[in-house]
Amino acid sequence: MTIITIGPELLDNLADMARRAGDAILAIYGREQFDVALKSDDSPVTAADLASHAVIMSALAECYPGVPVLSEEAEVPWVVRQGWQEYWLVDPLDGTKEFIKRNGEFTVNIALIRQGQAVAGVVYAPCFGGAEGQGACYVGAKGLGAWLRVPGKPARPLTGAEHVRPVPLVVGSRSHGSPGLLAYLAELGEHELLSVGSSLKFCMLAEGRADLYPRLGPTSEWDTAAAQAVLEAAGGKVLEYESRQPLRYNQKESLLNPWFLALAPGQGTE
Repeated sequence: MTIITIGPELLDNLADMARRAGDAILAIYGREQFDVALKSDDSPVTAADLASHAVIMSALAECYPGVPVLSEEAEVPWVVRQGWQEYWLVDPLDGTKEFIKRNGEFTVNIALIRQGQAVAGVVYAPCFGGAEGQGACYVGAKGLGAWLRVPGKPARPLTGAEHVRPVPLVVGSRSHGSPGLLAYLAELGEHELLSVGSSLKFCMLAEGRADLYPRLGPTSEWDTAAAQAVLEAAGGKVLEYESRQPLRYNQKESLLNPWFLALAPGQGTE
């Protein structure tokens, strides 16, 4: 079985793949209109999802032949994937609802999973970047660290917050609220809440732009893996809500995650 070397070359390759997939997405995003279909679970899918998927699948097959891939747009039965020790976990367009709303808060997510752990990942946001400009590319890997790459600027290491806010800044889903979240926030006490789409919530934690992301509602494994790899490489945590153990992958037939808490570097588990 192929064992992928975790090093700078891997992160460079993933960043390049994600950017090319992002270009395919933007080619459709720039149209005046695009079709939106519903999948069997009533989640939306567009031509941009499929175009990004095609780019990533081709690139992974070329660079890492023989390594299996699980993508939101190409699910694999449990009987096949239950023996996988190393594989790619991909969300070609995370935040399809944000893409449809044209608010720019969507990403390309590619993660390397090894024995249930997200060990490397890239989150590319073609239309996001704040003061540093658009095209934010977050990369990270276990044992290497995490960086924000923006076109035309040096890569910036991600180490989380350099100060403690007097009131925690909590990020939550823009399109997927839940009663569980409201109850958690009531118990948390004083806080600020910022709604953000897609896996950018994790990236804001890794940057130190937010402190906590409680997800007390449904997500799928491809929604979180790449961003978890980046956040953990920056020194943060992604913990199952009940057990407070790290969120893991491909441990069961269902691809739904349990509830979880994502924490910026230096934050506690409560």
